[in-house]
Amino acid sequence: MPYSAPRPGSPFPLGAHPEAGGVRFAVASSVADAVELCLVAEDEDGKQTEQRVELTERTFGIWHGVVPGVTPGQRYGYRVHGPYDPRRGLRCNPHKLLVDPYARRITGAVPDLAATRGYRGDPMTGGPSRIDSLGGVPLSVVTSPGGPDTGRRPDVPFEETVVYELHVKGFTKLHPDVPKHLRGTYLGLAHPAVIEHLVRLGVTAVELLPVHTHADEPMLLRSGRHNYWGYSTLGFLSPHAGYASRAGHEVEEFRTMVAALHAVGIEVILDVVYNHTCEGGVAGPTLSFRGFDAPAYYAIDDEGRDRDITGCGNTLDPGSPTVVRLVVDSMRYFAAELGVDGFRLDLASALGRPHSGAFDPDATLLTAITTDPVLANRKLVAEPWDATGEGYRVGGFGAQWAEWNGRFRDGARDFWRGGTGLRDLAYRLSGSSDLYAGRRPWASVNFVTAHDGFTLRDLVSYDHKHNHENGEHGADGTNDNRSWNCGVEGETGDPAVLALRDRQARNLLATLLLSTGTPMLLAGDERWRTQHGNNNAYCLDNQTSWVDWSADPRADDLLAFTRRLIALRASSPALRQPQFFDGRPTRSGEPDLLWLRPDGEPMTEQDWFDESRRTLGMWIDGSECLSRDRDGELVADDSWLLLVHSGADRVEVVLPSERYGRRYIPVLDSGTPRGVPKETDPLPPGKRITLPGRTTVLLRAPRVNQ
Repeated sequence: MPYSAPRPGSPFPLGAHPEAGGVRFAVASSVADAVELCLVAEDEDGKQTEQRVELTERTFGIWHGVVPGVTPGQRYGYRVHGPYDPRRGLRCNPHKLLVDPYARRITGAVPDLAATRGYRGDPMTGGPSRIDSLGGVPLSVVTSPGGPDTGRRPDVPFEETVVYELHVKGFTKLHPDVPKHLRGTYLGLAHPAVIEHLVRLGVTAVELLPVHTHADEPMLLRSGRHNYWGYSTLGFLSPHAGYASRAGHEVEEFRTMVAALHAVGIEVILDVVYNHTCEGGVAGPTLSFRGFDAPAYYAIDDEGRDRDITGCGNTLDPGSPTVVRLVVDSMRYFAAELGVDGFRLDLASALGRPHSGAFDPDATLLTAITTDPVLANRKLVAEPWDATGEGYRVGGFGAQWAEWNGRFRDGARDFWRGGTGLRDLAYRLSGSSDLYAGRRPWASVNFVTAHDGFTLRDLVSYDHKHNHENGEHGADGTNDNRSWNCGVEGETGDPAVLALRDRQARNLLATLLLSTGTPMLLAGDERWRTQHGNNNAYCLDNQTSWVDWSADPRADDLLAFTRRLIALRASSPALRQPQFFDGRPTRSGEPDLLWLRPDGEPMTEQDWFDESRRTLGMWIDGSECLSRDRDGELVADDSWLLLVHSGADRVEVVLPSERYGRRYIPVLDSGTPRGVPKETDPLPPGKRITLPGRTTVLLRAPRVNQ
């Protein structure tokens, strides 16, 4: 049907919004000479046609208008007329149909790479392509506001948080209790059997790998592969349609998933990619941002090429008001409208580098996020690095940010493979005050494994990456794994090797969950998941990446061990303190933290510099642990003695004297399959006990009145 000329409407908010009698469209381009809204229809044979409506109103560099007669469900795109001057980074080309950067639904894929290229021949010297991309690119879709209620936010205190990083599709794709049509979807994650696993495990938050609409890079499309992880964003305000059980219902299904998790007290954190887009470098496709106003979205050098500090071909410019507005609007939409509780910002250092320059923790975009009244009440987690040396900023973000602590990952791995002494481990066990002084210990998001790298099982089974399936001849993925195969590379039937691997996995999990800070688990690690040595499975949408739910005695044991650890942490305020240890005297008369040698005496300065030491005792006085209940009242706890020994040989350890505890009760032992100590009778002060090689033991010293 023909549409009437648009009424002016207002420029804000950006995007497509139903209004009385039509839809108001608004899109930013400060360089365009003209912008056409293209309303797309499709016949029975799948052929697409369009009706073009020129947006004649331009305010603040935003083209806008209300088009009468348009309704929700209408597919659309834009054509931008303007300068094509690659040397200045300008690539307007009306032959390319563009996705709305503010689309709340995006449908379709890229079946024809040639149609998406905005240039002929060389991207810097050739002229604009004359191939029309209609029918060969994704389309934006008008949506109605609202949807299913997302429930009351759990608002779990950060110091009580246990994060579980998972992939929406991979987590349920093989789950036998989830109906087949729901596996790998938002509703699959909301299924009662899946919710039950998360609740019994004890995690308080799921961190979802990217759920923004993403598109496959040309390299993957040419080889018939896909970007499984999703770090290749096309739409920052649209949930990815591939995770919906019914086409076109991704928004409501996403909201339903959030509600199901909220109902059991689990928060939803999104891994968001605001540092680059799926368009890649100048030789990449023109799908959206590049065609509207490339210099307003991307960091461009003096020759008109994309600056690349992300390793992905382009870098969104956090110094651009257009990018600042897009990022904050995207986060606010997912938080306020879709119920999301927090965000983990991928390669967040790039967001603190305006025009790809030096890092500034007070840069415009980072400040805009932390000062937004909605986002300030959400959990904000930075991945504090990018693809350059300048971007490595662990500990360098502002007061409101938590950070992925790569130093914790490296330190824990090095200690348990026998590659380091005790100094770094002590910092990591006690909350990394060397990195986060001035903040709280929960600012350290501790992890030993994540989506990027080995799984826990592979970490103790492989010395080297085995990325044969990726199609890059082993050139992808890090070589700095800090792993140990326990004597045999890969799978083996040797009982001694298998037992050692199980023990090492338990040691790593115990270090993670008994350390001060915010622990993060990788989904499937508790079920002994393997990727067969692949440490960069970003393009493997198959059983290599999916969680295996089949019965396995080793998986059952490790799951029980993990549950035991998380339950111990949850019930023990002293093990998850909200403030750093500082040697202050407690009501017991002893300091809040004491480091002990195997002979039961305090560590000396000389001891810390003895790199041959592999055994450490950590005494935490729980009588005044500074944790609080929901009413803000201080709570007391028992005291705890953590013993870690990474040496291959057994060692004799003397329990501390009576001044620290009248009795010591074993509660965890990494030497048993499920962590249950072989002996649970209380031990007296000064008792000599033997720790086998590579062991973690936790003992509880009850309060005097118990």
